[in-house]
Amino acid sequence: MTGPLGLGIGWREPLAGLAFRRTDLGFVEVVAEAFPADRPIPLPLDAIRRRGVRVVPHGVRLSLGSPGPPDPARLAALARLAERVDAPLVSEHVAFVRAGGVEAGHLLPVPRTRAMLEVLVANVAHAMARLPVPLALEPIAALVEWPDAEIDEGDFVTELLERTGALLLLDVANLYANARNHGYDPVAMLDRLPLDRLAYVHVAGGSADGAGLYHDSHAHPVPATVLELLDQLASRRPVPGVMLERDSHFPPTDDIDRELDAISVAARLGGETAPVAAGPTRPGPPSTATDDDRRRVAEGQTALVSALVAGAAPPAGFDHFRLHATATVLARKRAEDVARRQPTRRSA
Repeated sequence: MTGPLGLGIGWREPLAGLAFRRTDLGFVEVVAEAFPADRPIPLPLDAIRRRGVRVVPHGVRLSLGSPGPPDPARLAALARLAERVDAPLVSEHVAFVRAGGVEAGHLLPVPRTRAMLEVLVANVAHAMARLPVPLALEPIAALVEWPDAEIDEGDFVTELLERTGALLLLDVANLYANARNHGYDPVAMLDRLPLDRLAYVHVAGGSADGAGLYHDSHAHPVPATVLELLDQLASRRPVPGVMLERDSHFPPTDDIDRELDAISVAARLGGETAPVAAGPTRPGPPSTATDDDRRRVAEGQTALVSALVAGAAPPAGFDHFRLHATATVLARKRAEDVARRQPTRRSA
């Protein structure tokens, strides 16, 4: 990275005009899988890139939390995109998206066990060795938690980043959602995370359902509580970059402008310049993942995906209500993905 990213926004076609108009944007984040190598970079995106706005590819299908190493073709595509857009870094998730040959349709949490941590360290190190720029990892929001965790979330993320040298992509909306849904203090968790590895920050809106679960939807206004959490972060460490994620139900651009302004204020972007990580630090102990570790991870993840997608019996120890809520969300996301891929029908 050559300097702080500043204020940013997720690149979505309905927001392209706003992104071009805002002269204070330092970066845009693109969903990596939406930019295959056989298609040119969209002209509006290329135009703002040439103006000096940096482009950060954000992967959603690498599945670093799967038992085996990342798919070589997906990893190569992410590396090529980083080179095409001259990216300062790329990002992905601490999550898995497929198991037992079945696609879940969205990001799923990994079990916080020693076996899983060793597998993740190996997979992240494998990916970083094949990427031309630093990698930032984002802990996800999850309605369901694995039973029998051996490591708490703060220690799990910290050890993963320390041992791989990866950077942190902190989503304060995810942090708020997890704290609300699982009953802990988000500020206390903020203080457990390795903020010295911070690369940039996500901010997004969400909503609560009738059962009281909070969904990080990326389709609602950013709540004041999330902006307050961003302010808490900025009071602890200068923020190198912060961006708004909005994926659907786009309001008038004036509303988006106001949210970006509020995010900039909460992140204190006009204040002290944030220190910028130049790349991975010297990594810690390498992975000791064994075939048995990978087998245990595979068995657990396959059972979970089978319950969520194929109607199999819930794995032991999981909260059935939260499994059902997660399955409902996954079904909706798969339907939305299919709808996006279908050609628009025109009347005769």
